[in-house]
Amino acid sequence: MLAAHLRKLLILVLLLCSATSALTMEVPPLSGRINDYASMLSAQTATALEQKLATFERETSNQVVVLTVPTLQGETIEGLAIRVGDAWQIGQKDKGNGVILLLARQERKIRIEVGTGLQGVLPDITAAQIIRNVIAPRLKAGNYDAGINAGLDAIIAATKGEFKATATTRPAAKKTSSRYGILLVLLPLAAVIVFVAAASSRRSGAIAGGISLPLAVELSLGASYSTVLLLGILGGIAGFLISLLIRAGGGGSRGGGGWGGPTIFYGGGWDGHSSGGDSFSGGGGDFDGGGASDDW
Repeated sequence: MLAAHLRKLLILVLLLCSATSALTMEVPPLSGRINDYASMLSAQTATALEQKLATFERETSNQVVVLTVPTLQGETIEGLAIRVGDAWQIGQKDKGNGVILLLARQERKIRIEVGTGLQGVLPDITAAQIIRNVIAPRLKAGNYDAGINAGLDAIIAATKGEFKATATTRPAAKKTSSRYGILLVLLPLAAVIVFVAAASSRRSGAIAGGISLPLAVELSLGASYSTVLLLGILGGIAGFLISLLIRAGGGGSRGGGGWGGPTIFYGGGWDGHSSGGDSFSGGGGDFDGGGASDDW
């Protein structure tokens, strides 16, 4: 009886994951140092910036890339930046010397994601000032070419010790690494709530699972709407079946599981242009949420 319930739970989870994966897309492909999927740059500027960043990399080994997206579709820009860093592996191996300048056009958000190896010369406060004082004013004026170009110049200057932050800069966004720490605290608490409720009744277990799991993820990571919905469904099913398992096993059974994190969701394919062409690729990565975010 217990094995039959476990098989049912596994089948339901696999079916839900398969259905959801058909609606989601992965991080956009790395096609160069300039990845303008939101079409914010002119072709001439994209080409010039590609050459500028290539020269900077040859001189210093530091890798800087630009990514523009049409919309975040409910994803946080910090979460997207971390996923892009993990997928693209910007920077040299064992150096953590990569920087990602990310812009979401519809939400008017900017993120500078800094690899661990450059956080000494490009700390959060400096990244925040570059966004607020250099990039955002030009974007607000509608001059995307100038804003992104000036932002990259400031990032390059900061890595050379030529850009100084001031004490008036607002605190940078909370690091993603600390948010995952909060998640590790909230998930066990959510599990306890589900087990207590499931021991009471199947309905209580389903309600507790459908609320506590997505709430824990939302409070810690700020997951996308589609992810919260999926987690609510999975949590409800898990709470219901845990109740069945407790009753079938006389209250001594324990269930387990895991969650691989929210998936980046976009409503369509990736369209845009890149000035790449030299088979550019990352080789290091090592991003831990250092950097800053703001609106324009």
